[in-house]
Amino acid sequence: MTTIIIVVIIVLLVIAYAAMYNGLVKYRNRAREFSSQIDVQLKRRTDLIPNLVETVKGYATHEKETLSKVVELRNSVANADSLQEKVDADNQLTGVLRQVFALAENYPDLKANQEFGKLMEELSNTENKVAYARQAYNSQVQAYDTALETFPRNIVAKIHGFKEMDFLQIPEAEKEAPKVKF
Repeated sequence: MTTIIIVVIIVLLVIAYAAMYNGLVKYRNRAREFSSQIDVQLKRRTDLIPNLVETVKGYATHEKETLSKVVELRNSVANADSLQEKVDADNQLTGVLRQVFALAENYPDLKANQEFGKLMEELSNTENKVAYARQAYNSQVQAYDTALETFPRNIVAKIHGFKEMDFLQIPEAEKEAPKVKF
């Protein structure tokens, strides 16, 4: 009878250990999935940019510096090594794209161009998807890191070499409130 109780306890401990390990793997893989979704949306956005640049070129030929900066930053996003580097480059690209969208105010023909309007809408939709993917990634990283730190999962995590993941950060310059003057 004692042997059966010991075997049952060991089986329950093995099941609990496996459940904790599998839970950690699930959290980590979900964070990786959200990271991948950020990449997918950034890729989609960078694929739209050449069309936007070509559309604007026809109307704003003397805005070459702004358009060159857009292309340069697009390439920075595409060539970044880490997720945080991609996000940082994308934040810079967003600022320059705002300048391109502002050009439409100076060029009524550009503003009326249907292709430009479609591209602006697509980029806006993609920006919303990027923001959602960033938020989902950080939420999942928080859940994963919390799981790594809670007992008894922290023991399983140390045994199997699970490491904390980093949150996506907003650069300090972007945290400042905009100055409004009337």
